[in-house]
Amino acid sequence: MNDLFEDGSPSVRAPLSLPLEFEAHYINNQEAYHQYALIHLKTVEAAEEAVHRAFLEILRHWTDLLTEGNLQQQVWAIVRRVVISQALLDAQARLTRSDNPVHTALAKLPSKQFDAIVLRHWMNKSTDDIAWYMGITTSTVDYHCRKARERLDQALDRSSRSKKTTRPTRKTRNQGE
Repeated sequence: MNDLFEDGSPSVRAPLSLPLEFEAHYINNQEAYHQYALIHLKTVEAAEEAVHRAFLEILRHWTDLLTEGNLQQQVWAIVRRVVISQALLDAQARLTRSDNPVHTALAKLPSKQFDAIVLRHWMNKSTDDIAWYMGITTSTVDYHCRKARERLDQALDRSSRSKKTTRPTRKTRNQGE
């Protein structure tokens, strides 16, 4: 088959052939996945991007997913992980632009510590849920949260000390005499 148009310009190749079951699953579920992503990501563009990435991952694992006991549960887990991951990345990016010292300190945390602390304290997720999402043990979740709090305490302590040293000192009545 020739991949050129009559004028000699390259043609667009035919799209990949997708498994029929995958296409049916996509058609039946993509609207619900988009709604879920939109709730968490707030914009249509971000939701579409996250669902697209999720379905690419689902397609990569499709054969294995078909052998799982509950296909819908396994696919939902992938969608949920991708959406939550995108929400966390978006939150961290927004925090880097903040003047609030707590936000700045949060944004500077290593990614696993940031994810664990935000999932636990902002999103009120249980340790078991965080472990499932991050693919780590519950004790590792606790470790990341503890290390994140230590880093935040250090950063905020430094921040408050630097503000104290840059403030002009006020003279008391006795000092001025």
